[in-house]
This record gives sequence, structure tokens and C-alpha cells, in this order.
Amino acid sequence: MAKISPVSIKYIIYAKFSAEGVIEKPDVIGAVFGQTEGLLGEDLEMRELQKQGKIGRIEVSLESKESKTLGEIEIPSALDKTETTIIAAALETIERIGPSDTRIEVEKIEDVRGNKREYIMERAKALMSKIHGESNMENMEEELRDSAKLARLQEYGTENLPAGDLSGEEVIVVEGRADVVNMLKKGIKNVIAMNGVYLPETIKELSNNKETTLFVDGDRGGQLIIKNVTGNAKIDYIAVAPDGKEVEELTSKEILQALRKKSKVGEYSKKGSRVYEEKEEKKEDIKIKKVTSKEKEKIKEVLGELVGTRGAILFDDELGVMKKIPISQLSSVRVNGSPYVVAINGTATPPVIKSAERLGCQNLMAKNFAYTDTYINLVSV
Repeated sequence: MAKISPVSIKYIIYAKFSAEGVIEKPDVIGAVFGQTEGLLGEDLEMRELQKQGKIGRIEVSLESKESKTLGEIEIPSALDKTETTIIAAALETIERIGPSDTRIEVEKIEDVRGNKREYIMERAKALMSKIHGESNMENMEEELRDSAKLARLQEYGTENLPAGDLSGEEVIVVEGRADVVNMLKKGIKNVIAMNGVYLPETIKELSNNKETTLFVDGDRGGQLIIKNVTGNAKIDYIAVAPDGKEVEELTSKEILQALRKKSKVGEYSKKGSRVYEEKEEKKEDIKIKKVTSKEKEKIKEVLGELVGTRGAILFDDELGVMKKIPISQLSSVRVNGSPYVVAINGTATPPVIKSAERLGCQNLMAKNFAYTDTYINLVSV
């Protein structure tokens, strides 16, 4: 059997499984090969892929407790991105290992080459700093320019807060490190992060000596931070990201527009918070019609078509299918009217629930829920 070279590895599939009985490693490996055989066609036959060195040695770790077995599976892949994700999705169709009912869920697919790219960039920056007498840097790659900007990232104050250059008279306070990184990439240097919802003493001290703008995400969490910070520090201006967006994902244009529209604290408390209060009132006014047990069973039958995929189905009031889409497209899908039910084959994360709210959905069906702060009726499959 051919072995996959460590140099050839592009991705590693990480999956977790739980079995309703005691099983061994050979049972797991046998199920992976046996229950995917003939499922994906000859080109993606896992036994053949391993012989050809395109799939590496399958690593399994497990632990049995109280007649149950929990474990992890790692599969290295030299296939391309599309083929690797198909293999990963196929793992989730395995329903039995040995004699035991089993559930497998892929946690992530790691791009191994990303670590190499990070090393290359770090090494490039180190080599760049050693260049003497070189004045013409116009042809440097854009990514290296970004890295040079991020080199200005520092830790500031007794709490070691992520920050840029705070030597000027104005400072912008954001929520987290990712926000600082994005701002630095977009050329805005005078920024510092709170690193959470609680106000650090360092921010309080800065606000007493500099003109301070608080720049928060365009969600309810951002509004809570505004209330907390403005009540405990000398904030001069409030800037808010576009509705539903986070500072860490904004483009240069969106950041500049948000900062231009900043309001004085007194003015914002009169108009900005009222907008969010009105939105909350509208949510409370929505009349929720909950799915019945009979409707739930019918939806589960249709949802069964999505086994092994990361899909979502939108149903109208009569349980007609409005759309079948990948979960990743839920945030951007457009439909005529609000769906009665959004059903997904997987876990309902905060972005999924927010997307369902945007659609005006009344019921959200999923296997698990990682977030429950919503007016939507949540139904476990």
C-alpha cells in the first residue's frame, strides 16, 4: 500500500464520533472503508485513494465509558479542496460502527499549507528587516505589506491589550483583537481593543487624556457594550458597524463610512439606542405559530434527504419547499415571503439563527443549538 508523503499532504480532516456501544479502532477503520465503498464512484474510492497515496493513514483515538465509545478520526489528504470536502461529508453518512449505532461529525478541515505560508511570511519579514541599502520596495507583494502593517500590533497597558500606534491625540476603542488586526490592515493605526465586554482600566485612563471613539459591532452585543463603556469611561464619540456586521469583517470603505457617521455620545443615546429598542419591540410583536408534532414528522422526512450534507430547507406555511440550499448560503438567500420553518441538517450556530431571523422565520429545526437567544421557536430534530 502506498504511503502519503508528509510533503504532499494538503489537508487534514478532523472528525468526532460517538457510538452506543464498545467498539475498537479496527471497527472504526473498517466502517470508514466499508460504508463509503461504492458511494462516491471509482475516482473517490477510499481504498484505492490510499493505495495511490492520495489518502494517508487513518488515525483513530477512542475511549469507552459506561458502554459508550467516544473518539476522534484524522484523515490526511493530498486531494484538492473539493475532493477532500466530499470525502469529509461521506464520513457523516456512516451510521453504524461494528454493532453500534454511531454518529460522526466533521469538526474542521485544516489546510496544512496554511502553516507553511505563515512560516514563509514570518521568515520573509525577518529577512526584510535585515536588508540594508535597499530603497526600492515598490514590487513587494501585497501580503507582505499587510504583514508589515500588522508588525505594528503591540500589547498596551497593564492588561496587555492589543493595540496599534496610540501616540496621537485620538484613539479608537474596539471590542477584540480581530477588530484591531482588521483596522491595522486597512491603514488605521490609532486603535485598541477592550478584549471583552468588561472595561479595562487602561481604556478608562486613555479616555481621560485622548479624544476617544468607541467603535462597536452592529448587533445587540455592540449596544450592550456602548451602555457599559459610556457609563464607566469618558467616551466622546460612538461609531457602529453596519447592521448585523462585525468590525473585524468590514472593508476599508465600510470602516471609513462608519467612522464618518460617528455621533457624540449625547446625540447617540437619543437616536441610536432607540433604533435598537424599536427593533426589539418589533421582534416581540411577531406572532409565532409553532410547528405541530405531525408537521415536525413530515419535515423530518424531507430533511432526511440532506443526510451527509450541510444543507438547509425553507418551508412555507403549507410545508411546501421554498428553497434547498447549503447552510453557508443561508445568510444571503432571497425568497418571496417569510418561511414558516427553516430546517437544517446540523447544529444551529449564532450566524445560522441570525440568518433565520433575517428571513422572518417562525420555526428553526436543527439537531443541536449552540445559541438560544432568539424570538424564533427552536425545535430539535
